[in-house]
Amino acid sequence: MKEELNILIKAQYPLIYLVTSEEERAEEAIATIVNELPTQGSRRVFVWTVTRGIVECGQQGSPVQHNTVSPEAAIEWVIRQKEAGIYIFKDLHPYLESPPVTRWLRDAIASFKGTDKIIVLMSPYQQTPLELEKDLVVLDFPLPQAHELDQVLERALKHSREKQLHPEVKEKLRRAALGLTIDEAEKVYRKAQIKAGQLTENEVEIVLSEKKQLIRRNGILDYIEEDETINAVGGLEELKHWLTQRSEAFTEKARAYGLPQPKGMLILGVPGCGKSLIAKTTSKLWGLPLLRLDMGRVYDGSTVGKSEANLRSALKTAESISPAILFIDELDKAFAGGAGSGDSDGGTSSRIFGSFLTWMQEKKSPVFVMATANRIEKLPSEFLRKGRFDEIFFVDLPSHQEREAIFKIHLGKRRSDIGRFDLEQLAKVSEGFSGAEIEQAIVAAMYEAFAGEREFTQLDIIAAVKSTLPLSRTMTEQVTALRDWANKRARPASTSVVEYQRGSF
Repeated sequence: MKEELNILIKAQYPLIYLVTSEEERAEEAIATIVNELPTQGSRRVFVWTVTRGIVECGQQGSPVQHNTVSPEAAIEWVIRQKEAGIYIFKDLHPYLESPPVTRWLRDAIASFKGTDKIIVLMSPYQQTPLELEKDLVVLDFPLPQAHELDQVLERALKHSREKQLHPEVKEKLRRAALGLTIDEAEKVYRKAQIKAGQLTENEVEIVLSEKKQLIRRNGILDYIEEDETINAVGGLEELKHWLTQRSEAFTEKARAYGLPQPKGMLILGVPGCGKSLIAKTTSKLWGLPLLRLDMGRVYDGSTVGKSEANLRSALKTAESISPAILFIDELDKAFAGGAGSGDSDGGTSSRIFGSFLTWMQEKKSPVFVMATANRIEKLPSEFLRKGRFDEIFFVDLPSHQEREAIFKIHLGKRRSDIGRFDLEQLAKVSEGFSGAEIEQAIVAAMYEAFAGEREFTQLDIIAAVKSTLPLSRTMTEQVTALRDWANKRARPASTSVVEYQRGSF
C-alpha cells in the first residue's frame, strides 16, 4: 500500500482518501515519501484538524494558519497557496455531507491541475460523497508489518531485564502482536513487562490475552477459545477426515510441497447437528486462532458508510493475524437477500455482500472462512458457485451408529460409569433426533432424577426422549427440501452416507 501511495503522490493525484486510525504512522509514511521526491526542497506537508486549523507538519513551533478551523476556510486557504504541498485533512468525514465542503473540494481538485498540490483525507473509516467518487482514490493504510513490530519489540527490550532473547522467542512475541497497531503493541509489551518484570517466552500468553481483548473491543470480531477437541463431535467422519488431512495446510511444509492455501468451507445442515461445534473444534485441530464475525454487529445505520467500514476493519484485522480461521455462523441469516435489498436499506446490504464476495475471491492472506447455514433457499446463489469455497458439506441427522457415539460422548462428560447405559437402545428410541436434542434429553433426564434425589437411569433418558418432539418432525418439509438439494450439490459429512452413495454408483 505504501508503494501505491508513493506512486499516487508522484503522479500528482489531487485527492487521496487514506483509511487508517494510526495518524502518526501515516503522517510519517507521507513525510518519508515527500523527502524522497526529487523536488523535496519545494514540497511541504501541512495538517488540518478541526481543533487547531492548518499547521505545517514536522516543524516545531510552527504557527497555526489564521482562520482555518472551519473546513471551508481551510480548503479555500489551500487553493490560494502558490507553492507545492501535501495537505492532510484529519477526520473530515463528518463534514463530507455538507454541500459547501464537497463543492470546495471539487473546486480545489480543478485548481490543482498542473500543480504539485495534493489533499489527503485521513480518517478511521471511509465515507465517499457521490460528487467526489470520480476524483477520489481510496487506500487502506495497512497495520504494522513484521519488521515494524520488531522495532517495537527492540525498544521494549531496552527496558527489560532480559536484554537478549533467542530468535525463536522473539519470533513468538512478534507473531503474538500481529494485528495490533504500533501503539497497541507498545502497550501490550509494557503490560507484559510490568506483570513479569521482563519479556521472555513465558510472556507470550500475556501478549496473546491482551490481544484477544483488543480484538473483542471493536465489537465486531470475537476471539473464540474452544477447549473441546474434534473427538467431541459424534459421527461426521468424512468431514473430520477432510479437516484432519488439512491440519498442516498453512505450514511452510505445505507451501514447499506446492499446495495452495485452502480458502474455506461451507457446512449446510439440519439445526443442532454439530455444524458450529465442528467449526470451533477445527481451531484446536489446526492450532489456529478462531475469529467469529458477527454480521449483526457489522450493520450500523448511524452514519452512512459505517457498516462498510466495519466490515473492512474486521477483515483487515483477520488478515493481519493470519493464518487464522474466520467463523461465520448461520451465513443464510447474515446475508439473506443481500444481493437484492437496495430498496429497504439504501443498498447497504448489497454493498456489504459484494465487498465480502470480492474479498473471498481475491484474498491472498491465509484466512480460512468457515461458514455454516441451515436454510439453503435463503442463501444467495453467489456463495454456492465453484471456487468460492473449497468444499460444501451437508450434515444430515445422525445415523443409528452416530447417535450411539453422541450418547457416549455426552454421557461420558457427565458420568464415568456409562457402562450401565444401553447405547444401542438409546440410539434406537431417538431416531430422528439431532445431536443437540439428544444432549437436551440427557439433561432433562438428569433434572428429573435430581428433583427426586436419585441417580438418573436409562429409563429416565428414554422417557425424556419420548416426551420430546424433534425438529425433524416439526419441520419435515424443510428438512426434506434441504436433503433433496444437498443430494447432488454437496458432499455428505458422514462416512455411512458416502459409502452408501459409492455402493449405489
